Amino acid sequence: MDSLTHFNEEGRAKMVEVGGKLNTRREAVARGSIYMLPSTLERIVEGNIKKGDVLAVSQVAGIMAAKKTSNLIPMCHNIILTGADIKFNIDKENSKIDIEAIVRTTGKTGVEIEALTAVSVAGLTIYDMCKAIDRKMRLTDVRLAKKTGGKSGDIIIED
Repeated sequence: MDSLTHFNEEGRAKMVEVGGKLNTRREAVARGSIYMLPSTLERIVEGNIKKGDVLAVSQVAGIMAAKKTSNLIPMCHNIILTGADIKFNIDKENSKIDIEAIVRTTGKTGVEIEALTAVSVAGLTIYDMCKAIDRKMRLTDVRLAKKTGGKSGDIIIED
């Protein structure tokens, strides 16, 4: 069983040393969903939200969040990202928007937290832009779907 590496000899939090690790190409995919009233989803699709284009703003917010993850998560390393993208799937039948973040780097540590942060902030941005008409929205199921690269190799988590 793997041990937790974010603790020093005194049992206090530390940032893990990654200087000795090799640079490898790394990618992480995270997913989540935001559920809402059908009328809210319809207004998003139609571009009829007073604050603007919800998905365009949410996409930019998710990418910005991926870039700023180390400012939010205390033991997360500063990582130079080589790519980040946010994709949306409109699911009218279930009255939700599925969010997917794909984040890439070539470096000494992975980008799983960056991808998870991107999905979370993209969903929170949708909530923020639509809360005036729907306070019952729920951001759910934020999870890692895939990671590649690094010592632990590739991991694909089936939904």
